[in-house]
Formats: sequence, C-alpha cells, structure tokens
Amino acid sequence: MRRVLALCAVAGIASSVFAVPASAAPAYYVIRWDNTGICQVWNEDLKYKPFQWGVSTYKVVSKPVPTFQAASDLQIKMRAERRCTL
Repeated sequence: MRRVLALCAVAGIASSVFAVPASAAPAYYVIRWDNTGICQVWNEDLKYKPFQWGVSTYKVVSKPVPTFQAASDLQIKMRAERRCTL
C-alpha cells in the first residue's frame, strides 16, 4: 500500500514539473507608438494592455520572443535601422 501511495506521489510531482515550463514561458514583443515613433518592449503576460488615448496609439512591430533580452536586442536593432526614434 505504501509503495502505491509513494508511486502516485512521485508521478504527480513529475507530471507537475513537466507542465510548468510550457505554461510559464512569457512572451515579449516590441511595440511602436505612432505619435512619437518610440519603441517599447512589452510583456504579453501583463494583465493590462498599454493605455491608448487620442493620437497616442501603438502597433506591434515584432513577433513574440521568449526573453526580455531578446526583445531588447530587437528594439536596439530597430533603432539602428531608424525604424524607431528611441
């Protein structure tokens, strides 16, 4: 009986370990504000979207990337290509 209980506990822990990385992968992307041309790194996991009002609207200008560093590198590259002002 103890062996069955221990086996079930190990199986439950093992399955939860494999399930966490798939759901915990945050996605970052670069957005560009239309009125200023400024690019910003944004995290998809944030509860709220960037606030838009009046002429201050944004567009997503990159594909999602897995890390903040990758999104920041992409933002710097876009700035060097003059696709972003800051």
